[in-house]
Amino acid sequence: MLQANELMVFYENMLALNNVSITAENGQIVGIFGSNSAGKSTLMYTLSGIILDIRKKEEMRGGERISLFGSIMLDGQDISSLKPHLRAKQGVILCPERRRIFPESSVMENLKIGAYLANKQETKENIDYVLNLFPRLKDHLTRQGGFLSGGEQQMLAIGRALMAKPRVLLLDEPLLGLSPAYQKIVVNGAKAIRDAKGITIIITEQYARPVIPIIDYGYILENGSNVLSGTKEELLDNPDVKSAYFGV
Repeated sequence: MLQANELMVFYENMLALNNVSITAENGQIVGIFGSNSAGKSTLMYTLSGIILDIRKKEEMRGGERISLFGSIMLDGQDISSLKPHLRAKQGVILCPERRRIFPESSVMENLKIGAYLANKQETKENIDYVLNLFPRLKDHLTRQGGFLSGGEQQMLAIGRALMAKPRVLLLDEPLLGLSPAYQKIVVNGAKAIRDAKGITIIITEQYARPVIPIIDYGYILENGSNVLSGTKEELLDNPDVKSAYFGV
């Protein structure tokens, strides 16, 4: 189980997260919904520990000061101070917004880069799993990632994240810029990952309608604050939420 308790993130004088608390039970799919600048990516950076690297880089170059408060617990262990590579070893893996694959490396090379925490046998098994999950990638194993379509790049990004053996998979806006057909493939893929491997998945999206059928629980962020939470049925029962985030 991953728990974030009263997270607060300040970028200099701007409040990016304001007392945000979320819980993702083992094997759940949890949705985080909100408009642009709601704090979704900052939340994912904070959960994964990437925010610590960002803060360090800002300090080294004399940039904006980033302040962090609150705690993050993984199965009862406080991981708030762990650097991102140590959180990754604990199984918290981020698939970032806008995919961020290695464009000059092939599909197979991208997958193997993601396997740095796996042994040889695990790497082979995980590659087979990813290619069965997203069979379209089988046709492009030697192709450079930068020449894939947006949807194929998203499949590759998720596949690369799976190579690191996640216990908690953080998907930051995986549907951004995708056609409805590719959105469906990615959403179905996320559900298949959870169902087959029991991986906890936290997924952020601005437009929730494609994602709502697969979530177990959801949170609405506005201006860095958690303004509403509930099961998908509870969220859909709220007319304001339906209008703003689900297009219903």
